[in-house]
Amino acid sequence: MRRSTLPPIACRVADTLIARGHHGVIVTQPAPTPTVADAARTLGVEVGAITSSLVFLLDDDPVLLLVSGVHEVDLESTGKRLEGTLTPAPVEMVREVTGQPIGGVAPVGHPTNLPTWVDTALSDHREVWASGGHPNTVFRTSFQELIRITAGLPIDVV
Repeated sequence: MRRSTLPPIACRVADTLIARGHHGVIVTQPAPTPTVADAARTLGVEVGAITSSLVFLLDDDPVLLLVSGVHEVDLESTGKRLEGTLTPAPVEMVREVTGQPIGGVAPVGHPTNLPTWVDTALSDHREVWASGGHPNTVFRTSFQELIRITAGLPIDVV
């Protein structure tokens, strides 16, 4: 998709991707994809290849978990792995720390770098798809590249 047709937030994500050595190509979906299943169907991939960027509080600090579309984060066990108490971040905080709308949070392009963990289930897929910073945008990457571009650490979230 040409840059001029991308929302400004998606352009910021593309710039961050490029700065971190990714090709930076962001695709605009032809129709809204409000669920992981919708996104997978539109892209023609398995649900597990869709990456959800979810903001949580680890004790009182915001963190980012990049989660396979087939998983829901087990707050108790994942919190223990992260050595704290994990709770969903309030919507207002998600917008504040990412600068992106709910339903479109990308793994990168935030005003500040959030500590990031990447669901190991994403490694089951040769390529994975993540939001491009806007609800109708996505980009293709891999598990290893996702770890690299986010400086994330792998984790089991279930």
